[in-house]
Amino acid sequence: MAVDYRLPLPASLMGAWTAIGLSALVLPILVILPVSFSSGSIIAFPLPGFSTHWYHEATTSPAWRDALANSLKVGAAATALATFIGTGAALGIDRLHGRWRLAALLITLLPLVVPIVILALGAYFTLALVGLANSLSGVMIFHAALGLPYVTLSVLAALAALDRSLLRASASLGAPPLATFWRVTLPIVAPGVATGAVFAFATSFDEVVVATFVTAPAQRTLPLEMFSGIKENTGPIVTAAASLLLLLAVGFLLAVEMLRRRAWRLGQPIESLEI
Repeated sequence: MAVDYRLPLPASLMGAWTAIGLSALVLPILVILPVSFSSGSIIAFPLPGFSTHWYHEATTSPAWRDALANSLKVGAAATALATFIGTGAALGIDRLHGRWRLAALLITLLPLVVPIVILALGAYFTLALVGLANSLSGVMIFHAALGLPYVTLSVLAALAALDRSLLRASASLGAPPLATFWRVTLPIVAPGVATGAVFAFATSFDEVVVATFVTAPAQRTLPLEMFSGIKENTGPIVTAAASLLLLLAVGFLLAVEMLRRRAWRLGQPIESLEI
């Protein structure tokens, strides 16, 4: 006998409840958009006029261009490192069972549980010991650690739907393990790998606390430049940069949705993960 766990509330009340929740999430973001087109030199309502000056300033200013370049370099390197290690970690965890599997998965998820300030402080002291403090290389390493859980979970979800008979068939035909991985496993779990890489890049591109502890003053990433702009200057240039980042976030969501649809076509629901 099926049990209905839905709340016994009218559809209109549920709709209003949902609308209030979505408004609380979306409205603070939408406020940024009109301010970014202000012609004034400070953030003020009502807007003194309409202008795209701050978008031009955000895309041509040397400080903002350098910050964007640093974020792209750090994000690309951190994503590549997190994807490589996270995929290998997922393959290893997938072979474990019981408490060992749970323990390995919990260790992998530690960057999501430990407060980011503690991670940043530990990153600073660790990198200082090996001479990588105040460097973009150190940021790349610890941003990769922050993105690692997303790659591992995404690949594990894809592996959960993998037909193991394909692996046995490949082995029975004489293919070595590495060839089986490249020709059978990797093409099937590729949507999970790509999804994890997208989230790893988004995590790195948006991170500010670790970058604050580890980078030198001349090596600001884009989030650091925005944070500094909020403290030192209340001009709308920060809102223009935030609007561009919002477009980037929408692009990330569309990419993940495309990967999800491709995974479903291959018979792999990315959302399913069995611990």
